[in-house]
Amino acid sequence: MRKLKLDELNRPDIEEFKSQEKLPVVAVLDNVRSMHNIGSIFRTADGFALEKIILCGITAQPPHREIEKTALGATQSVDWIHYTNTVDAVDALRALGYEIVAIEQAEHSTMLNTFSPNPTKKYALIFGNEVDGVSDEVMAKIDECIEIPQFGTKHSFNIVISAGIVFWDFFAKLKL
Repeated sequence: MRKLKLDELNRPDIEEFKSQEKLPVVAVLDNVRSMHNIGSIFRTADGFALEKIILCGITAQPPHREIEKTALGATQSVDWIHYTNTVDAVDALRALGYEIVAIEQAEHSTMLNTFSPNPTKKYALIFGNEVDGVSDEVMAKIDECIEIPQFGTKHSFNIVISAGIVFWDFFAKLKL
């Protein structure tokens, strides 16, 4: 078996990417601290053609060398916006018709494997701070909470791993 060369992958350029149909998903980063995590989420959002990333609170914004280390240029392909307050971002997304979904371990959460996204809806997926998770103020405003099943000794996945798992799940359920 031979690995494909980059020019054999047939990836769109940035202009083609900007005009292609997107997964009806916006990623909301609620006070994410690590610039490497932010960059990795940009790269993953590019890979699954998400509509946009919303950076909230202390979440760093491009351009920044530490974000670009892991984004590898995805900050140019994926649209993004910054809100000072995550609650304001959630309110704006709700007004635009998005279903507000926290990715969190919480009472009455729905396990990801049993969640079925509605193909007629748009989703705002909220990923929280690496230590504190999704803020209590934001949890009070959500429509749904999705939890990724886990079977090991650790309490949670890294935010980038969580984003990759959830983006893939939504892509597979809505597009494949």
